Amino acid sequence: MNACARLAAVGLERPDYGGHELGAVLSACLNAVGAAQAVVGRDSAADRALLGIDQASHIVVVMLDGMGQVQLEARRGHAPFLRRAVAGSLTAGFPTTTATSLSLFGTGQAAGRTGMTGYTARNPRTGTLANLISWEGAYDAHEWQTEPSLLEQAELAGMRITALGKPGFAGSGLTQAALRGGEFVGLRTLAERVDVALERARHPGLTYLYWGEIDAAGHAHGWQSDQWVAALEDADRELERLARGLPAGATMVATADHGVVDVIGASRWDVADSAALSEGVITVAGEPRALHLYVADGASDAVVERWSNTLGDHAAVMSRADAIAAGLFGPVSDAVTSRIGEVIVAMADRAITVDSRTQSARSLLLVGMHGSLTQQELRVPLLVAAGGA
Repeated sequence: MNACARLAAVGLERPDYGGHELGAVLSACLNAVGAAQAVVGRDSAADRALLGIDQASHIVVVMLDGMGQVQLEARRGHAPFLRRAVAGSLTAGFPTTTATSLSLFGTGQAAGRTGMTGYTARNPRTGTLANLISWEGAYDAHEWQTEPSLLEQAELAGMRITALGKPGFAGSGLTQAALRGGEFVGLRTLAERVDVALERARHPGLTYLYWGEIDAAGHAHGWQSDQWVAALEDADRELERLARGLPAGATMVATADHGVVDVIGASRWDVADSAALSEGVITVAGEPRALHLYVADGASDAVVERWSNTLGDHAAVMSRADAIAAGLFGPVSDAVTSRIGEVIVAMADRAITVDSRTQSARSLLLVGMHGSLTQQELRVPLLVAAGGA
């Protein structure tokens, strides 16, 4: 059974690279504000037509971390503005995790080009794990991720670009890798970020606004919790204020980087406690919903077989070659190949596989996780609201 068939057999989908996908959003928005020349490696006019983004003097592009389409639809009564603003559905890339998705969004290129292959990945220079959120264990961000940043290209083309996020994100490895360029303004609250976005929207340009509290609530409490709903309601209220305050000719475009599944009570394996899972495996990277296994020479086929037999219908297990052939990472450059595990594991339903030898105790207790290719993780909404209405 090839990788595509394995994925389908356990209810997993593939990203719609080149179609309705996260990498088209910034490309389409830059085209809409007259900065098509800044888009490298994509057809920005085609992206704009596909997503239906109208010409605008200024676009505020909002990234709501962790707000999947399935979760938004299930809690639609708590988000009346966001519900009305839904203009379509997109897929994230693989794995469905923040470092990978923000790089897909920020460059228009999937992980096979950006090298942002998961929450953690093997550093090819050291053989140790690199964390692509904290950037611990990785080398210089400009060397790790060499695809052009669309925000940076737009700034070089003369467009006024503003990025709004946490103060601590300024100059971080992930910011430099995925979203370098423009003026970064660090602000603590969503309301403060909306205030600045409204001021910038009075002038031509593009503003990128990131908000991570929905994702944080999902990880800590699960998306079915009161805390997740409260974070969604906060975002709904502030983004409605943003849309209402935009001047005529400006537009808000919002999306998310991935969804989430609640894993408490689901099937769970620990590599540390299983000889069948640990044999032949040197390092486990990625995350519990999407694993990269770096294995001993010549052990790939045997590892695929043992993991497939152990996890059964709870995962699609495939070799690196099969995963690449299935297009999970998009086109893969030679420099990125070694960062991808020799074996790839995409978990199905709500199951997880952890490795308590290397993962922190805190990460093992998360209620909500993501990374794999269920609809709950892969599907994200596209939301559009024009100013001056």
